[in-house]
Amino acid sequence: MVAQLAQNAMGFIDTLMSARAGTQDLAAIALGSSLWLPLFLALAGVLMATTPLVAHLVGAGRERATRRVLHQGFWVAAVLSILGVVLLRNAGPLLDLLGLDATLQHKTQAYLDAISWGFPAFLFYQVVRSFSEGFGKTHPVMRIAVLGVLCNIPLNYVLIFGKLGFPALGGVGCGYATAAVMWIMLLTGLAYLIKSPQFRPLHLLLRWHRPAVKQQLQMLKLGVPIGFSLLIEASMFCVLALILAPHGETIIAANQITISYTGMIFMVPLSIAMALTIRVGQLAGRGDPEAARHAAGTGILITLVIATFSCALSLLLARNIALMYTSVEEIVIMAATLISIGAVFQFSDALQVSAAGALRGYKDTAIPLALVFVAYWLIGLPVGYVLGFTDWITEPLLAAGLWYGLLIGLSAGAVFLTTRLIRIARHEMVNARVGNTAGGLQSERS
Repeated sequence: MVAQLAQNAMGFIDTLMSARAGTQDLAAIALGSSLWLPLFLALAGVLMATTPLVAHLVGAGRERATRRVLHQGFWVAAVLSILGVVLLRNAGPLLDLLGLDATLQHKTQAYLDAISWGFPAFLFYQVVRSFSEGFGKTHPVMRIAVLGVLCNIPLNYVLIFGKLGFPALGGVGCGYATAAVMWIMLLTGLAYLIKSPQFRPLHLLLRWHRPAVKQQLQMLKLGVPIGFSLLIEASMFCVLALILAPHGETIIAANQITISYTGMIFMVPLSIAMALTIRVGQLAGRGDPEAARHAAGTGILITLVIATFSCALSLLLARNIALMYTSVEEIVIMAATLISIGAVFQFSDALQVSAAGALRGYKDTAIPLALVFVAYWLIGLPVGYVLGFTDWITEPLLAAGLWYGLLIGLSAGAVFLTTRLIRIARHEMVNARVGNTAGGLQSERS
């Protein structure tokens, strides 16, 4: 949880500090983040397959076999890095479609160019992180994430406002600062794999395995649905920013403030979901479906309790939260309204993400992808557009209507994924009982 909050805090700090540089700098980061974050989540989601693959091997007592998973993850990350950099540095045609002000478009592309320098490091670090988490080793990941935040603040200060002889780059400086932090985190993660007493006997960065098509296809079969699921969910929020882009910097800024805050809150249930992937994966690999089901239920209960508190605090302090980002009254009023709507879907968000995390532990990713697509893109976004830009149900609500659509989409996703999790858990337990019965009969015959 601390690792997730620390990593997300970098985006929070970028938004906060760039807002001091100017509304246009904040808008550039808002639009740039709407493009690079979904891309990163999609590609990193593929690499997150490392966690359940490693967890199952650890649960089965085959720790040495995890070295091959790590190496194949690095090979996949290398290919995805090239794809990511090319897309980030050629976002011009997409920005042209938005009809942006020329200065804002230039700043947005410059921000994406800056981020691209660190994109490969972030993907390679995702492999390191997922590998460590597959062993249940989350403390090092936490320390590296905190280190990233501590480095991000002074780097932002120097590059945004032009200190220590550097030019004042405004919002673009956030991109270069984030890229530098990505490399710091990767190098620190690699040092941990080399020096850790647990991993040193495995010789993880020695005896390098060549690309193995069979293992990479296994990783892609599990990881691609994870990546698309994360892309579908993240793209909902990013599509909001793109749809609202032509409606002025005030709406863009208010929407970005809300996304920044709700994204920070979302890190808490997301971290529980990641822990569920580890626990369920290890217990399933050990052949204990009853314990895996119990772990999944406990994790979901924890996220719902946390959602109760986060919802209450968001409703009570919506205006104060908006004031943390800006003092422009028009933006504050609009952001406070959106934050209040976001507070309500804390329950749905917590339920759907924890169920998805448990399903990854069972290596079930393809069907959840289809369920997420239906909930978010066929239910959530269309309803949001109707409420935001048509008078079919009520007067056009603009940003508020889109956020109401998100609430409906996330609620549908929570119902779909929870139902799927219950079915998978029961299926695993039935299979275990059948296996035990068959084993007993075979023993009697022998």
